Amino acid sequence: MPASFLRLPVSGRRVVARRSAPLVSTLFAALLLGGCASFVPEPLTAPEISAASAADRAAMQQDVEPLTGPLSLEEAIARAIKYNLERRARVMEEAIAAGQLDVGKFDLLPKLVASAGYRDRNNDLITNSVDSVTGAPSLANPYISSARSATTTDLTFSWSLLDFGQSYYASKQNADRLLIAGERRRKALHILVQDVRTVFWRVACAQKLRADIQTTLNDAESVLIDARRAEAERLRNPLDALRYQRQLLENLRLLETIDQELSTSRVELANLTNLPLVQNITVVEPATALDTRWQKIPVEAMEEQAIGNNADLRESFYNARIASQETRRALLKLFPGLSFNYGANHSDDEYLINQNWTAAGIQVSFNLLGLLSAPAQMKLADAGVALADQKRMATQMAVLTQVHVARLHYANAVHQFDRADAIWKVDSEIASHVARREEAQTQTKLDRVSNQTAAILSQLRRYQALAQVNTAASRLQATLGLEPSIEASSDQPLEKLTAAVGQSLKAWNDGQLETERQR
Repeated sequence: MPASFLRLPVSGRRVVARRSAPLVSTLFAALLLGGCASFVPEPLTAPEISAASAADRAAMQQDVEPLTGPLSLEEAIARAIKYNLERRARVMEEAIAAGQLDVGKFDLLPKLVASAGYRDRNNDLITNSVDSVTGAPSLANPYISSARSATTTDLTFSWSLLDFGQSYYASKQNADRLLIAGERRRKALHILVQDVRTVFWRVACAQKLRADIQTTLNDAESVLIDARRAEAERLRNPLDALRYQRQLLENLRLLETIDQELSTSRVELANLTNLPLVQNITVVEPATALDTRWQKIPVEAMEEQAIGNNADLRESFYNARIASQETRRALLKLFPGLSFNYGANHSDDEYLINQNWTAAGIQVSFNLLGLLSAPAQMKLADAGVALADQKRMATQMAVLTQVHVARLHYANAVHQFDRADAIWKVDSEIASHVARREEAQTQTKLDRVSNQTAAILSQLRRYQALAQVNTAASRLQATLGLEPSIEASSDQPLEKLTAAVGQSLKAWNDGQLETERQR
C-alpha cells in the first residue's frame, strides 16, 4: 500500500508529527522521580523550636485574666473550667466530632461531578475494518475517526440508593459519637474539679503552716546547736546528749518532710488554673463546716441519679446504639445497588458531528457472591450488638458499685476529718501549755520543739483529711453525674462563671440531687 494512500486529506489535520509530547512526558517523569528521591529527614533547629515554644507559651496565656488578689475555691474551679489546657483539648475534640457530623450529612446528597480533560497523541488513530458478511476489507479502510488532540468537559449528576443508605446510618453513628464526646468532656470536667479541690486544700495547708514550720525549724536548729555544744563541753551524760540530739533530728526530718510535701502544691494549682507557674498564689479558705445530709439520702435515690446521669454509663448506651446501627449498615450490603445518572458532555474533537450531548442512565447491580458472606456478616454484626449490650450491663454494675463505694468513702472521709480535727485541737492546746512552761523554765526547749512539731503534724493531717473529704465528695459527684451546669463556659466572664460554680457547690453542700437533667 503506497504511503500516499495513508495521507488522507482531512480538514484541519496537522501533518507534521509532534515529537515534543514524548520529550515533555519524559522530562516530567524525570523531574518527578528526582523530586521523590530528594526527600531527606529535616530535623527542627534550636531556633525553630525556641520560636515555636515561645509562640505556644504566648497562646497558652492569651485571654487569661490575671490573678490580682486572693484565690477562692470557687474562682479556682472556674479558672480551671475556663482556662485549663486539657479541658480546652476536650472541648476541641467535641467540636471536631460536631464537624464530622456536619460533614457526614453532605454524603446524603447526590453527587454532582464536573470534570475536564485533555488528550494528545503523536500520530493519528488509524483503524482497519472488514465487511461483516464477506470478511473482505472495507473500501474505506483504513480510516481516521478521532483527532490527535481534544479537550472534553462534562457535568454529571449521579445518585446511588445504596450509598444513601450507608451514609444515613453513618450520620446517625456520627451523631452518637458527638454525644459520646460530650460525655467524655463531662468526665474530664469531673476529674478536673476533683484535682482542683484536692490541690486547693494542699495550698491552703502550705499557706497556713509555712510560718509555723519555718519558726519551728529555726528553733530546732538553735536547740540542736546548743545540744551539740553541751555534748562537746561534756556538760551532760554523752548518751543522754546523743538521745537528745536524735529526737531533735527526728523532729527536723518530720518538719522538712512536711515542707517538701507542700512545696509543690502551688505549682500544681497554677498548672490546673493556667496561671503563671512563678506566681505566688494566696488562697482564701472557705468554711470547713461539713454537712452530713448526703449520708441521709437513700442509696436507691443515688442509684437512680447515677443511672440517669453517669457519664460512663451514658457513653455505654450510645456505644450500644452505634453497634445497632452498624448491624443495619451490614444488612444494607445484602441489597442490590440502584443508581441513577444524568450528565451534559462536550468535546472539541473535530471528527465529532455532535460535539455537545447529554446522557442518562439507570443501573442495578447485585453482588451474587456477596450472598455467601451474608450469614457471617450478620453473625458478626449481631455479636457486636451483644458485646455492646454486655459492656453496658457491666458498666451499669460498675457504676452502681461506685455509688455504694463512693458513698462509704465520703462518710469515712468525714469521720476521719472529725477525728483529725479533734486531735489537732488537743495537740495545739498541749503545744500552747508546753510553750508557756518553757517560758517559765519548767519545760525544756526540746519539749517545746517536739510538741510544736506534733501540733504541726496534726494540723497537716487535718488538712489532708479535709482534702480527702473534698476528693471523696468529687468522686461521689462524678459517680452521680453532677457537675456545674454551665453553658458556653469559655465565653462567659470569669466573674459570672465563678458565681455559677459557687451555686453548684452550694447545691452540693445542701444535698440536692437532680433526678432529671437535660444534657
